[in-house]
Order: sequence, then structure tokens, then C-alpha cells
Amino acid sequence: MSGVDDIPHILVVDDDRRIRNLLQTYLIDNGLRVTMAASAAEAREKMQIVSFDLLVLDIMMPGETGLALTEWLRREGRMVPVLMLSALADPADRIAGLERGSDDYLAKPFEPRELLLRVRRLLRRQEQPPRAETDVRFGPFVFHPQRGELRKGDDLVRLTTRERDFLRRLAARAGQPVARSELAPDGADDEVSRSVDVQINRLRQKIEQDPANPVHLQTVRGTGYVLHVD
Repeated sequence: MSGVDDIPHILVVDDDRRIRNLLQTYLIDNGLRVTMAASAAEAREKMQIVSFDLLVLDIMMPGETGLALTEWLRREGRMVPVLMLSALADPADRIAGLERGSDDYLAKPFEPRELLLRVRRLLRRQEQPPRAETDVRFGPFVFHPQRGELRKGDDLVRLTTRERDFLRRLAARAGQPVARSELAPDGADDEVSRSVDVQINRLRQKIEQDPANPVHLQTVRGTGYVLHVD
């Protein structure tokens, strides 16, 4: 029998009490656990006590912004999925959020049902990420899909959530092209999809001896990317 610990626990971080209450009510009504925080500082305090399954995080908050909090999370090696909310609808703002380490982005005002769908998609991705059956080796690197670990010899290479997800998807289809659309967030427009290229370039910085002339992670013109393995 499943208990409360089996129910995904969401941390909603937003300085707008109305938004917090709306999300709390809607997410709880749809079978999720919810904790709320009114600031990045309060969110940090709660994360010291509870391990959350996902953060719903507003970008524009007084003091520390959602972007800064996400950057801190990734620097600390905390790979909890982040769904960013923002009244900034410009594609450049969405790209900035994705580049800082968020996993998805939703512009305000939003439909609660769309937010719920995105939350569930991110939770499913955590539970059942696409993976290769065995460890994947390329050059001096070994990627362990089940653990999401990339090692160069005995050294652990730190990956962001999105880099880990990219590698799992590429490793699951090693030697075959993976379309850029499969790596972009669901429903992303063309400009946000181009942030995939930025993330790929950052991943190349970690696995290629010469990122400008990649050997392992190559571009397939007009399609996407392919991971060549040993």
C-alpha cells in the first residue's frame, strides 16, 4: 500500500500570495503534496529540511531572483527539477531561464491545467528517464545511465539536470541521430528550442578535447545530434 511518502512533494516559490494559494489548492486537489515559500531565502531553509521532488519557481522576486536560486542549486549539485514561472514572455527571458539550469518554463498568466501537465511530465522524466541498458563508453569517458553519472577515469564530471537528461537520451540511441525537438522542453517555440544548441555546446566543453571540432557529440545537419560511442 502506498503512503504519503510516495506522493510527489512540490515546493512552490512565489512572492505573490494569491499565486501560491492558487497553486497549492490546485496541485493538492490533483493528488500532489505542496509546500510554499514566499522568497528564495525561505525556499533555501525548507530545502535544508525536506527533499522535494520538484520546484515551481517564480523568476521575478524581491531580493534573490528565481534565476539566482536556480544557479545556486546547480552549483551545489542539487538536480531537483525546476519549472520556472515568469510574467516575462520574451523568448530571450525563457532562454535565460533554461540556460541557468531550469528544466521547463511557463509564462504568466497560465492555465493551471497546463502547469499540472508540465509538472507531471517533469516528474515522469525523473522516474523513468530514457536510458541505455548498459554503461556507455566514449573516449576516456564512461556514462552510467541508471545513476546518471559521467566519469573520466576515476573523476566524476558534474552534470546539470538537463545535461544528464541529454546524455541519457543520446546514449539510449547511441550512433543514431536524436532530433533537437526531442531535447527541447515540450511545447517550446523555435527560439527556446535553440537553447538546446547552447546546452549541447556546454556539454561538449565537458567531453570534447576540442569542442569546436567534436568527436563524440556531433551535429547531424538538419536533424539534431548523435553520440558516437566505443
